[in-house]
Amino acid sequence: MKVPDPRDQFVRMCAPHMLGRWAHPEEVCGCLHDHAAAAIEDNDLREALLRGISETGVPSIETQWVPVAKRSEIGATFTKIAKPTLQCMFAPAH
Repeated sequence: MKVPDPRDQFVRMCAPHMLGRWAHPEEVCGCLHDHAAAAIEDNDLREALLRGISETGVPSIETQWVPVAKRSEIGATFTKIAKPTLQCMFAPAH
């Protein structure tokens, strides 16, 4: 039995939100997974970010997705992913 690749699953869920916005939605989603989300060391915050992107197509984190003790880190998480997110959206091949 083959275990699904979490990255492929993320790209499949994310790409439909990117259609019409970007010429290569799968490339943008893969880049967001590999670079923006990878910049977050904390697993809970990274998983919440990946969930937000895959459900909405934009980096988002709902507070209820993060343990109470880590909710104060949400703002810093967005600061940390700002540059890689913009690079993914406007220059995903670089």
